[in-house]
Amino acid sequence: MPDGDDGTTPAGATTGSRPNRRKVREGMVVSDKMTATVVVAVVERVRHPRYGKTVQRTKRLYVHDAEGSARVGDRVRVVETRPLSKLKRWRVAEIVERAR
Repeated sequence: MPDGDDGTTPAGATTGSRPNRRKVREGMVVSDKMTATVVVAVVERVRHPRYGKTVQRTKRLYVHDAEGSARVGDRVRVVETRPLSKLKRWRVAEIVERAR
């Protein structure tokens, strides 16, 4: 195995895509009252561990919206990012569907 001295990849290192990709979620904008921030409700369906019934869990994510283009009712795709404030760890990747 090369050790990396000649510019090749050292043993154990990965090439190509990064091993830890950013999380991507899709949800509905429920509030746009803040500046450059929207609140997105992400609904997750999980099976109850004991009873097996499908249960909906809702998470409210504080999402950075630099352009301020997202409005209440829009369906948006959000991507995990570095901490931007005390609560913001996500940013708007794209607006999937506009509110009617």
